[in-house]
Amino acid sequence: MRPERLYLQDILDACDAIERFLRRTDEAAFMQDELVQSAVLQKLIVIGEAAARLPRSFTERHPEIEWVDIVAFRNIAVHEYFAVDWKIVWVTATEDVPLLREKIKALLDRFEEGSPS
Repeated sequence: MRPERLYLQDILDACDAIERFLRRTDEAAFMQDELVQSAVLQKLIVIGEAAARLPRSFTERHPEIEWVDIVAFRNIAVHEYFAVDWKIVWVTATEDVPLLREKIKALLDRFEEGSPS
């Protein structure tokens, strides 16, 4: 199994990619751009997949992150693709992802300090 730190780095990298994808767009443009929608959704799926692979013991020690919601979003995106609500994707990408990034960055900083708990 990969170390938790690597899954957290995957999440951070995906958050950064989403920020780059959306840097020069607004909601109206996002709703019309299938390429950007697909790119953002794929990175949200990566976030959910990485979160799902973290050991339960780890996620239980870090309840400040909504692990269950992250994984649930991924499951909807993958298994119920035609039910994806692009407005929810927009809000998730523009409001939730930046907050998640901050929390994941803090966890990674603790890993670098030698105290991941």
